[in-house]
Amino acid sequence: MTLPDPSLLRPPLGALLLAGLLLAGCTPMTAQNPSSALRPVNAVADGDDERVLLAGYDVVAYFTQGRHQRGSPQFESVYEGVTLRFASAGHKALFDADPKRYLPQFGGYCTNGIVYGIPWGGDADSWAMIDGKLYIFGGQGSKDAFMLDPTGNLALAEKYWREEVAGRNSFLQRAYRLVIRVPHYKSGAELAQSVTEAGSRAPIK
Repeated sequence: MTLPDPSLLRPPLGALLLAGLLLAGCTPMTAQNPSSALRPVNAVADGDDERVLLAGYDVVAYFTQGRHQRGSPQFESVYEGVTLRFASAGHKALFDADPKRYLPQFGGYCTNGIVYGIPWGGDADSWAMIDGKLYIFGGQGSKDAFMLDPTGNLALAEKYWREEVAGRNSFLQRAYRLVIRVPHYKSGAELAQSVTEAGSRAPIK
């Protein structure tokens, strides 16, 4: 996830945008905020399904195939009000037997975004396995920035998820942390610069 310039969402523009979303009862807000323990979640509406996790990618495939793989509406499970799609009946059976094992951390949002208290982004093709758990990122740049200090960043992500994000409306939390930034906030440009500098210091193999 590339972190935006928070000034773009400062009042009154930010307040007007947020009010518009609330009044519109927009589909993304509904999709990302089920009335369950999974709120908020990186989901989209698709067809008759109100909220589909990771736009329908198979969460089990990361564990069994070591890759991202699109699921099919033919193989679906609903867990805590969220629809998950799988590439095969076998993958669906594995998930149904132990859902929590296969769910992505932080609701499937960009893990690097959660480091800053911002539930936003999360692409199925950008991910990592850390200690047997699945983490999704908002692109290679976000993943690279996170991996500059995976231990420290993971601790921050867990803190902000536990203390701020879990159970909250994704849009309200996002707007809040885009305006009231965490002490360690870095813009997308600053993160990209840090990645570039780290690469230049890497030993030649």
